[in-house]
Amino acid sequence: MKQITQDLKTGATCLVDVPLQKLRPGCLLIQTEYTLISAGTERMLVGFGKSSYLQKAKQQPDKVKEVFQKIKTDGLMTTVDAVKAKLAEPMPMGYCNVGKVIGVGAGVNGFAVGDLVASNGEHAEYVCVPKNLCAKVPEGVAAQAASFTVLASIALQSVRLIKPELGETVVVSGLGLVGLLAVQFLRSHGCRVIGADFNAQRLRLAEKFGATTVDLANVDDPVSAIVACNDGVEVDAVLIAASTKSNDPVSQAAKVCRQRGRIVLVGVTGLELSRADFYHKELTFQVSCSYGPGRYDPTYEDAGHDYPKGFVRWTEQRNFEAVLLAIKEGWLQVDDLITNDFPVAKAEKAYQALLEDKSALGIILSFPQQSLPDADVQNTMRTIDLNTVAKAADTKSAQMSVIGAGNYASRMLIPAFDKAGVNFGTLYANTGLKCKSVATKFGFANASTHLEQLWSSDASQIVAIATRHDSHASLVCQSLDAQKHVFVEKPLAINIEEVEAVEQAYASQQNKYLLMVGFNRRFSPFVVKMKELLQKDPGPISMNMMINAGHIPAEHWTQDPKVGGGRIIGEACHFIDLARFIADSAIVDASINYLQQPGSTAFDTAVISLQFANGSIASINYFANGHKSIPKERVEVFSKGRVLQLDNFRKLIGYGFSGFKKMSAFKQDKGQSQCAQAFVQAVQNGGPSPIPYEQIIEVAKVSAQLGSK
Repeated sequence: MKQITQDLKTGATCLVDVPLQKLRPGCLLIQTEYTLISAGTERMLVGFGKSSYLQKAKQQPDKVKEVFQKIKTDGLMTTVDAVKAKLAEPMPMGYCNVGKVIGVGAGVNGFAVGDLVASNGEHAEYVCVPKNLCAKVPEGVAAQAASFTVLASIALQSVRLIKPELGETVVVSGLGLVGLLAVQFLRSHGCRVIGADFNAQRLRLAEKFGATTVDLANVDDPVSAIVACNDGVEVDAVLIAASTKSNDPVSQAAKVCRQRGRIVLVGVTGLELSRADFYHKELTFQVSCSYGPGRYDPTYEDAGHDYPKGFVRWTEQRNFEAVLLAIKEGWLQVDDLITNDFPVAKAEKAYQALLEDKSALGIILSFPQQSLPDADVQNTMRTIDLNTVAKAADTKSAQMSVIGAGNYASRMLIPAFDKAGVNFGTLYANTGLKCKSVATKFGFANASTHLEQLWSSDASQIVAIATRHDSHASLVCQSLDAQKHVFVEKPLAINIEEVEAVEQAYASQQNKYLLMVGFNRRFSPFVVKMKELLQKDPGPISMNMMINAGHIPAEHWTQDPKVGGGRIIGEACHFIDLARFIADSAIVDASINYLQQPGSTAFDTAVISLQFANGSIASINYFANGHKSIPKERVEVFSKGRVLQLDNFRKLIGYGFSGFKKMSAFKQDKGQSQCAQAFVQAVQNGGPSPIPYEQIIEVAKVSAQLGSK
């Protein structure tokens, strides 16, 4: 299918072929008819992409601070690699979509195949959208008009925050698409509306919609001109829909408002406020957040949990429905807002028009209409051939398919296996664009969202799994049942029952296929050196690991016990394995003490104590309440009057070791490449797993037991 993307490095807008997205539970799969280019937002994004690195940095000072902080803790080269990887990711464009439903996901009620729906889907031939971000288009509303639904909801939400009353006067500052839509909503509330802008064409449109206007290009004193339009009286409220770096819109809004007036910002402006302007009038100032309540709440948008209507009357979805009703009843007119109409095949011309014509408002993209594809056709569309020439030089190279194309997979895991020399077969992911982008970059033969085909294919001998944690165990079992060697990112499983299921699947194949978890730290050259030094004079050791894990919001998926397993199971397992490896002995006792945080549902700050069969002990301080300026990981080993100190996998110092003082590297080396290389060699040579199966299961059970407490 076709999708519009933007290159963040160059600003180029491209129409690319990507696999059809997989229909997920709680979602609708939609065949697009029309999309609307959001002139303000998408013009800004394209402009950002076309700017130089220096200009990009100036536009995102907070990101620049994060970059410098990462350089301090992780090193220059690691940071450069991360920034380059981020800029190399194609950005999907668009969020105003209308089309017909071709698939209804599990748990979705109220929608059926064939329904015409408006959603926040992207500029793509097919989109998969959570149900709470979709609304049925009523009879009598044209599909092209319905493409304005999401953008109009942004305007509607800002008007709701104004809380307009019949007879009030409200100024709309900035008459772009959102401003002109807001003018109409305010008029339908019985308000006198004063529109202010520099563009004569937009001023004429505002007048057509019933507003009195002020041409900011032809007045010396905007404040006086606006007040004059209200019979010399200050106004009740101001809605700022302008896009500018200037502070003028906010300053002028404060000056034209009456005492206890209201100001709502839905645009982007400078925010250097004058305290005196706000203080003496007791003005209220509020920023409007997108489409309405529910925005950026994963429980509403992703999990599909609605807010009770009696407590939250106007959610995102209910705002969508209100907009569609307004179009149907004629309260909202959008035809006059359409300035261009392009077929999606000419998307590049559409974005050229967006950049060259600053007065452009609604730019519509139309998509070719075909019969709704049935399930078999959809499955065919979910895999695309990338015409990649497989590595021919080494006939012994194993072929690997990878499940997952997220940040860790694309930036760490796949590059490590690429360096190890595997032939990449098919990359599987839920999102077609990310799948195609990563697969193309690393030379995969295919990109696919049709995972089910993997289990019946003989093409790949190895499966690497890098998905969300709750899917690891089941994917491991399916891969083993399909007679594949399996490399799975940590954790192996998120509970004891899943570990036991993996044990059963492994045993059923009579140990014919390798199973390995991505515990890469034990393969780091620094850790290998530590083991070498300790083995020269073995004996019980004591270890202290300090992990400055950093804060992750409680609502993040990694904190969800059912999805991520929590951070002890999902992340601290790395260090349980590392301690097991360095001690070179089985864990015989494990305990955990959590920091008691009143009101917090995140159990991610804890001290883990381990005892080993050979008498060694380890303390793992996994702390999420520290400061990010402190390096993330430190490992200290005490043995017979000697100490080894490893700082953030960049520097190892030895105290009391004859012939060894220090080992350092220009960039972090956590052993990802060495880990992948060891696994690939084991598969090709028929050797044992680089991490013994018994240790993998041991660490998985200890992690699951500790994380469940």
